[in-house]
Amino acid sequence: MSDELVIFARFHAIEGSEAALAAELAATAARTRAEPGCRFIEIYRSVRDGRLFFLSSRWRDEAAFDEHAALPSTIGFVERASRLIDHPFDVTRSKAVRNNR
Repeated sequence: MSDELVIFARFHAIEGSEAALAAELAATAARTRAEPGCRFIEIYRSVRDGRLFFLSSRWRDEAAFDEHAALPSTIGFVERASRLIDHPFDVTRSKAVRNNR
């Protein structure tokens, strides 16, 4: 099984904070793409709820994501984004389910 870690995060903006949250997400994605352990990062916005965003990223392994999570830029992003959403900050660490055929 691969050591690759996949991250899913959901962000529901406080009404009126959509543009600020979108900017924070875009800036953190741009910074994160340059990190050596990051294999992929993308931001998505719901087509039915303009306040709802998702972040998906893939990491070499959990240690690479732990390094990312400990960076001052990541800690700052979490603090700023937490003030722009209407729920507790939450990130899901996951691994792909492979079908053995």
